[in-house]
Amino acid sequence: MQDIILAISGKPGLYKLVSRGNRTLIVETLDNAHRRFPAGMQDRVTSLGDVSMYTDSEDVNLMQVFQNLYNAEQGATQVSHKEASESQLIEIMDKALPNWDRDRVHFSDIRKLIQWYNILVGAGYTVFAAQAPSNEMTVAEGAEEAAAPAESEEA
Repeated sequence: MQDIILAISGKPGLYKLVSRGNRTLIVETLDNAHRRFPAGMQDRVTSLGDVSMYTDSEDVNLMQVFQNLYNAEQGATQVSHKEASESQLIEIMDKALPNWDRDRVHFSDIRKLIQWYNILVGAGYTVFAAQAPSNEMTVAEGAEEAAAPAESEEA
């Protein structure tokens, strides 16, 4: 999902990549209208997969922040990105990313995070980041996975 969701500088909202044209991208709005239009070379297009947020240690991918927020909120936030107070913004960031860098992450960044998150949840997205693979695979599971391709070749 993160490679096909785009933000276009100067245009409100988020967009889904539909197709690639010659020197253009065909994008579709994530709202109810689902309007399609070309985004040309003059537009500054950013994939949400390329965006990260500052923390006290290392940067965290925006999709992981969205996943953390979804796990905490279980749906859209109850706070409007336009009307949220600074204390509400801090509370939301503490849920989404407890070790966020308070010096480099601005309130305008948090407002944009809330706006984008609510757009994605409103469009039906609920899984933002791939689950980390579990290292606790049993020996039997590993043997089954190794044997599965061999069995399919024999059949």
